[in-house]
Amino acid sequence: MITELGHFALILAFVVAIFQMIVPMVGATKGWNSWMAAAEPAATAQFLLTLLSFGALTYAFVVSDFSLQLVTLNSHTAKPMLYKITGVWGNHEGSMLLWILILTLFGAIAAWFGQGLPPTLKARVLAVQSSVAVAFFAFLIFTSNPFVRLAIPPFDGQDLNPLLQDPGLAFHPPFLYLGYVGLSMSFSFAVAALIEGRVDAAWGRWVRPWTLAAWVFLTIGIALGSWWAYYELGWGGFWFWDPVENASFMPWLIAAALLHSAIVVEKREALKSWTILLAILAFGFSLIGAFIVRSGVLTSVHAFANDPERGVYLLAITGVFMGGALVLYALRADRMEAKGVFSVVSRETALVANNVLLAVSCFVVFIGTIWPLVAEMFFDRKLSVGPPFFNMAFTPFMVLLSIIMPIGALMAWKRAKLGRISASLTPILILSVAIGALAYAVQSEKTAMGPIGMALGAWLVFGSAWEIWTRTGKGGARFARLKGLPRADWGKAVAHAGMGITTIGVAGIMAWQIEDIRVAQEGDRYTVGNHQIELIAVEEVRGPNYFSTMAEIAVYRGGREVAHLYPEKRIYPVAGMPTTEAAIKNGILRDVYVVIGDPQQGGGWAVRTYIKPFANWIWAGSIIMAIGGFLSLTDRRIRVAGGARKAQTPKVSGVPAE
Repeated sequence: MITELGHFALILAFVVAIFQMIVPMVGATKGWNSWMAAAEPAATAQFLLTLLSFGALTYAFVVSDFSLQLVTLNSHTAKPMLYKITGVWGNHEGSMLLWILILTLFGAIAAWFGQGLPPTLKARVLAVQSSVAVAFFAFLIFTSNPFVRLAIPPFDGQDLNPLLQDPGLAFHPPFLYLGYVGLSMSFSFAVAALIEGRVDAAWGRWVRPWTLAAWVFLTIGIALGSWWAYYELGWGGFWFWDPVENASFMPWLIAAALLHSAIVVEKREALKSWTILLAILAFGFSLIGAFIVRSGVLTSVHAFANDPERGVYLLAITGVFMGGALVLYALRADRMEAKGVFSVVSRETALVANNVLLAVSCFVVFIGTIWPLVAEMFFDRKLSVGPPFFNMAFTPFMVLLSIIMPIGALMAWKRAKLGRISASLTPILILSVAIGALAYAVQSEKTAMGPIGMALGAWLVFGSAWEIWTRTGKGGARFARLKGLPRADWGKAVAHAGMGITTIGVAGIMAWQIEDIRVAQEGDRYTVGNHQIELIAVEEVRGPNYFSTMAEIAVYRGGREVAHLYPEKRIYPVAGMPTTEAAIKNGILRDVYVVIGDPQQGGGWAVRTYIKPFANWIWAGSIIMAIGGFLSLTDRRIRVAGGARKAQTPKVSGVPAE
């Protein structure tokens, strides 16, 4: 009964979405207030009905209702409750229902908290948002129905993919979807503005919090996925430039560019046309990501489905929305005349450079990701594009971006004095170069990658701190003035510092990692770097729904035991799939990472050991970036409810607040 109720609620939500797509748009065109007002209750009803449907599917997983095909294929009675719940979105159909739930949630939030929006713009935004929902409702109901029943339910299910039975993967997809789908609101605002033929500072204030929220969620989602790959897959890496990894990274890059471009629209009413284009492309790359994950055209360990037919539907959705938006953009481009003028040396110019670097780097990632498909389709060649290409082609743009960020943050709007800024940042530059030189001096292998990364990271961290300090003016009570700075300024500085910390982590782990692979007997002790590793014992253990080969390993440093680790190799009998569970001794400056392998014919076990410098700085920096975004969101000047009124922020010592 509950399953049928969920299916009915899904169909009814589809009907409401069609109503919301048409009626408010017609009302905005005709100027009929009652028709425009219908968008708000429709958005609420659409969300509540989708929530009811999602709740019914979740209930089926919790109670192990194997009369539902999706539960049979992705659950098992012996599975822990956490993974029964996360099994709801650990598959194609359930994950698409979660996608739609978040899509309708954002539309409902815009309806609830968009009182400051002009009625016509609000009606059009909600109508465009609902048109996206209509496309995905149709895709789910007609090609990926999660409520398909089995005539003869089995006694038990086939279990969830063991790789997904992990806390990191439990929360990784929801955060990614909050980011992916959050960019649909930026898209809806862009298309609504194109229909109205008006983009102004108020529009920039309205679109900015949606973009910022999406960027924050994408940051968290990408970090969780990277962390999961690091400790779960057992290969010791944090990023492999996998197509699905790239699918989330591309909209993150464009969202970052859009966020900075929207600031220019809000402050100076410049870059209007470019900002609208970025809003369209950001959601476009989210749709491309959905296509890559679910079509099977590109092989990935992260893919949800391998169904070319579904891929065609997703490609059609992408083509309709992106094609339609770009055609509308071409028709209305002449109405987005920029008002603000600025000199070559100004914050606007720095933000333009920021946008260009982010957009080009995204294009590089896109080409590398899609090129194997292009080569196979048009040149009948099978090839792969791996990390060497991405590292070589992508890194220079990030280096330039890191150099520009502290300089641009100190520039004034409209016209800045480069000499004064250079003099102000000279101590920071000297300190950053000194840190890089120190890293070069103490490293055992003379490579430039690590020291350069350390210097760039320090430049970003100290530059962000220095920017905040300069906003307190001169004279006494500077520490007291720090409390009065806008949260958006604090958020920007914290996010930039977080990027610097991540840069240090990436450079450290790539330049100075130590790897050791050997066959070890029980009782053997060997040296890796400045650590000694001892394989004490290997035994068979049993988990709730798996069998495990578990090793006991002691880690010594300087003759003193510093950790006891228990790496595992698990077998999930229902799914018939092995997984590797790495054991990690986490540290501020380094991780000791151990993986147990298969038994060897001559006796002993294959053991892989890594020493990974600054590994945790990668995820610490990502968390700090997300915290910076949340800090900015708490600034009342950029909240959705404050979109209609622009707070006047006082200038401190001639430096404009952002």
